[in-house]
Amino acid sequence: MTTINLTTKIKAPKQIVFDASRNIDIHQQSASPSKEKAIAGVTSGLINLNETVTWRGKHFGFYLTHKSRITAMKLHDYFVDEMEAGKFKFFKHEHFFEEENGFTIMKDKLQYETPYGIFGELFDILFLEKHLTNFLLERNKVLKKVSENNN
Repeated sequence: MTTINLTTKIKAPKQIVFDASRNIDIHQQSASPSKEKAIAGVTSGLINLNETVTWRGKHFGFYLTHKSRITAMKLHDYFVDEMEAGKFKFFKHEHFFEEENGFTIMKDKLQYETPYGIFGELFDILFLEKHLTNFLLERNKVLKKVSENNN
């Protein structure tokens, strides 16, 4: 299993950052390089506890779909999205929000496991972990910009 941990410091109240983080439209904006679109479930606005979204995007030259459900949520502090259908063997993304001296400290903990045994592990080491890290960094850059502009 691979774990990616990221921390982003945003000059905005955590309520704004929390809502931006679960906003489908903002996610689509940040994922524009992969042409990612919400095609089923919640397809715009804010996603909430027990709701699903199915994404379709182009990664590594292929259009892939990924269905996630919000499996846990504590308003403005924490939420979790977990894969229900997609190419991963396991996929869980935890989002944490803390306020500190006028900033929101947003932490991402993404855990996933690839299928296909040793071939999946090799693909992860060579390409996937870097791809997902860059995907999250771009997402967080857009979240930071949107949140700070809406403050």
